[in-house]
Amino acid sequence: MINTKAPIPSTCWECSTHCGSLLEVEKGRVKKIKPNISHPSSKGAFCVKGARGLRELTYHPNRILHPMKQVGGRGSGNWEPITWDQALDEIVENFLLVRNRYGARSIVGAVSNAHFSRGVSVALLMRAFGSPNWMMNQDLCGGCRGVSDKITGLAINNGEDIDHTRCALVVGRNPAAADPVQWLALGRAKKRGASIIVIDPSRTPTAKIADLWIRPRPGTDSAIALAMINWIITNKKFDAQFVKEYTVGFEDLAKRAADYSLEQAANIANISPKEIENAAKLYANGPSCFVSGHGIDAFSSGFQTFRAFHCLVAISGNLDRRGGNRRLKRPPGFTNYIEVLHKPEFRLPKHIENQTIGAEKFPLWSGPSGWQTACHNPTVIEAILSGTPYPVRALYVSGVNIAVTYPNTRRTIDAIKSLDSAIGAGHFMNPTLAQCDIVLPKTTGLEEEELSLESNGPCLSLVQPAHPPLGQARSDFDIANAIVERLEARGLEDARRVFPWHSKNSFDDYLLGDGPLTLEKLRETGFAKFDFTYGQFDRSPFKTPSGKVELFSETLKKMGLDPLPGYLPPNRDKASATIKNAYPLVLLTGAREKTYHHSRFREQPWALRLSPDPWIQIHPETAKFFEIYDKGWVELTTAYGPGSCFLKARVTNDILPGVVRTGMGWWTPNSRRAEFGALTININAATSYDGPWDPVTGSPDSRGILCRIKNAAPP
Repeated sequence: MINTKAPIPSTCWECSTHCGSLLEVEKGRVKKIKPNISHPSSKGAFCVKGARGLRELTYHPNRILHPMKQVGGRGSGNWEPITWDQALDEIVENFLLVRNRYGARSIVGAVSNAHFSRGVSVALLMRAFGSPNWMMNQDLCGGCRGVSDKITGLAINNGEDIDHTRCALVVGRNPAAADPVQWLALGRAKKRGASIIVIDPSRTPTAKIADLWIRPRPGTDSAIALAMINWIITNKKFDAQFVKEYTVGFEDLAKRAADYSLEQAANIANISPKEIENAAKLYANGPSCFVSGHGIDAFSSGFQTFRAFHCLVAISGNLDRRGGNRRLKRPPGFTNYIEVLHKPEFRLPKHIENQTIGAEKFPLWSGPSGWQTACHNPTVIEAILSGTPYPVRALYVSGVNIAVTYPNTRRTIDAIKSLDSAIGAGHFMNPTLAQCDIVLPKTTGLEEEELSLESNGPCLSLVQPAHPPLGQARSDFDIANAIVERLEARGLEDARRVFPWHSKNSFDDYLLGDGPLTLEKLRETGFAKFDFTYGQFDRSPFKTPSGKVELFSETLKKMGLDPLPGYLPPNRDKASATIKNAYPLVLLTGAREKTYHHSRFREQPWALRLSPDPWIQIHPETAKFFEIYDKGWVELTTAYGPGSCFLKARVTNDILPGVVRTGMGWWTPNSRRAEFGALTININAATSYDGPWDPVTGSPDSRGILCRIKNAAPP
């Protein structure tokens, strides 16, 4: 039921920050979206993506509002409208044909992650077909952090209590562009006299207000963290009681960290020993809050880097402490989205889950023991193109533009084109949907109802619909449910077992459980606070085999992996002299922008006015050496990449000499080509997905890779 009061309290879900919002509705349309200053997590923080992007996305004249079928071959751009019944019937028929010929595991889903109901809907829909296979983007963003947290046992997220901290340690994070809640909280902390440490090669807005800004050689952050651990242990600044009662492996960690003196780590990171010592001193004078980002995640050593920082949080006494990193708090009876995927009643038989693509090589990422149970994406692409380890012939992709966001754009497009059946759901035609047989219209955050547990509140948030869906748009849950109904009718009885809810309301009620919070209460304010306490580690044991924080992980040891955090040199250091000479620069990707969220909002004129071109930051010394000029176009090629891309130079001192930095997600919605510019101005057209991969998460090096640039004409 839609709340008819004005303004409607809701939550913006256009990124993972989840800011409280107020929707002003006139004549059935949202005229204005404002921040909700009462929201306990966002506290009035908001950004232009929430204020403008969501509304203009919903009412854009080119929005997809009815099912469409492509005629004339994938990528032809010839679409004809069809009914929902025809679309759903054809999807089920074609997927079952693939299932009958190649087996259920030959069907794969793709979505951003399982932190939203759309992710759970796609993952469980695959299970309804009998397939354990679904892909998510978090091998490139947040995955190393998530798996490290699970293995170590902390149950934290990121920067939970900046408002009460004495020291914020910001590593590889640009909150000014990525997280308005954290950015405002850091500003308040600065005014309050808290110290801010930033470890980042780039001079971000946070670095500009930092008390200590450390600019390491890209990919060396774990050496800094281990040296800080070593200093804290040597100077007895660790929490001895917590370490004794609630951790395992402290002596082993101390021995490992002893290999990283201030001088040794400084030499690795190309900084001064005093910088690391000052960072350790400030952080030890807690409470201190670890604020982490994509900058240390998108490396093939990202898991161990996060392990080092997570162990630092644990031994320093900053775990579940006011002003530190708060453990996940939740209202009584509540179940989060990822937990749904791990509940036995919604699982496939274990022998099937063990066949998840990637489970054999990356069992802590894929399959029954995986963080979110998702596949290893590049191995899925290989399976589509080569049939190894087994054929994958059908794809359902929803709410994610994998042709743009996965490295090696050409290979991803070729893979989609080669499928027997490709189905997409989204808001606008894009490089991924252009290669699909059928495209389904999805609802937006102004048309659907969602629940969200916010660790920064902590609180429970609600996304509320301002009006019914426009056109024939449906939510991911409703699309999945309609397909499950058809599978039931065709005799797949197990389909309803793994997807037992017949309505979104019943699913939301399931998440709330038998606790005190109800949807009716949440609709009144858009959020609900709940009581919580810090600590109480005896009452809330750590979810590890030992029941304690595992500085030394027996799980990793049994798998033949390093059980302790360690420093792994960047793979570019192993390159031959010939390669280094040919590709003399280091590329950082994934820089965030205020206007865009990954590949989203590229169709909106206001965003293009603010950020019209794909850009690359280049230090003046580097620009001079390569005869690059500010605002001139360059062609970039990586050492092991499949091609090149074109970017517009920004000559600035905000980046280190010899390092170049760019964003991601660029494509051109108005292009007449089926690739929509994804092979021209998208950085992933120049990057590889082939490895080397992180041995735990399977994450590739999408940052810190060797590249070269040269002057180019505008593309």
